[in-house]
Amino acid sequence: MKLLQINPVIRANTSTGRIMQEIGELAMANGWESYIAYSYGRDGIKPCSSKLVPVGNRLDVAWHGLVTRMTDRHGLASCMVTRSFIREIERIKPDIIHIHNIHGYFLNYRILFDYLAKSNVPVIWTVHDCWLYTGHCYYYSYAGCDRWKAHCNNCPQRKDFPTSWFMDRSKQNFSDKKAAFTSIPKERMTIVPVSEWIKGEMLQSFLKDANFQVIHNGINLDNFQICDTESIRAKYGLGNRHVILGVASIWMEEKGWDDFMQMVPLLRDDEVIVLVGVTEEQKKMLPANVIGISRTENVHQLAELYSAAVAFVNPTWQDNYPTVNLEAIACGTPVVTYRTGGSIEAVTDKTGIVVEQGDVQGLLDAVRLIEGRGKAFYQEACRQYALQNFDKNDRYADYIRLYERLRGRENNK
Repeated sequence: MKLLQINPVIRANTSTGRIMQEIGELAMANGWESYIAYSYGRDGIKPCSSKLVPVGNRLDVAWHGLVTRMTDRHGLASCMVTRSFIREIERIKPDIIHIHNIHGYFLNYRILFDYLAKSNVPVIWTVHDCWLYTGHCYYYSYAGCDRWKAHCNNCPQRKDFPTSWFMDRSKQNFSDKKAAFTSIPKERMTIVPVSEWIKGEMLQSFLKDANFQVIHNGINLDNFQICDTESIRAKYGLGNRHVILGVASIWMEEKGWDDFMQMVPLLRDDEVIVLVGVTEEQKKMLPANVIGISRTENVHQLAELYSAAVAFVNPTWQDNYPTVNLEAIACGTPVVTYRTGGSIEAVTDKTGIVVEQGDVQGLLDAVRLIEGRGKAFYQEACRQYALQNFDKNDRYADYIRLYERLRGRENNK
């Protein structure tokens, strides 16, 4: 039994790279032979227990990036590299092909799907963002765009990832993606949204007739658990103040940077905002009642910060199923978030509070409601909910069961 996963990056410090590696590890523990295909031009050779299938080189990644920026035809360069990769697929002869992302300057989706449509291999596609059913963007919520429901054109986010400097080819891209991604017979492709929200969105897209199975992302509950907070409070001078925590890999408007800045003048003296993931330039802009941290020294320190917070605030304007919400809840800390995409799916009346987008005062009111009830009101309930729902081993086991079911279906034909 052979599993081939595909993603542009394999680095374990990226969410998709880590998920892919850990699924491969569990697959091998269940008797599968695991292969991982990724962009060599972006990641080189990385440590991995699965067998690596490096695709392309740095020159091709650079060329693909240039084609994207000059012509707005992301995913349609890398022709020779993709044909070479297909020869590797034929050599491996996988029983299951599991796609995570193919937008990453390393594959030609039209060539790849032309091959996959003609093969007999079951295909699983885990949907981490919206790129596969739009004419350009990978998220559209912040822009308030719904053209993807009918037919993309005149893209309002042409200069956002994947950036196009001059041209808008969103109308043609939409047609090309629709033709490619609906070419595999329905019974041979299963789409796995990582949130109920994105499944609901896709049911309004050209993929509405596909087979869907939602599998939420999971986390390592040994890394993220309730911690003692004395040392982390001393390290960052938090004292006895109520900590309002925000975490992002990159802070920008869509992640709620401006919303946090609007919250600052509303804080009381016994409240402090701590933001993890800020740049050095952003640090220089922060007032005294906001502590900026570029990155924590290790995962345990991040877990300590989650544990120290009275609430984890996630004012994101577009998101699928943010892992940071799961991490906070696993550390016993309730989440306050906007009613955005899949960000609300881990939030129950025992694990946090949802407020409407843009209601900064509502965020702070929710935090103060949690302050008034006390952290103990939420802590154990949050941890128990995480144990029941967020364990990565349980979520990856859902994939193994899906592999086995699809492989059994093929063998019974």
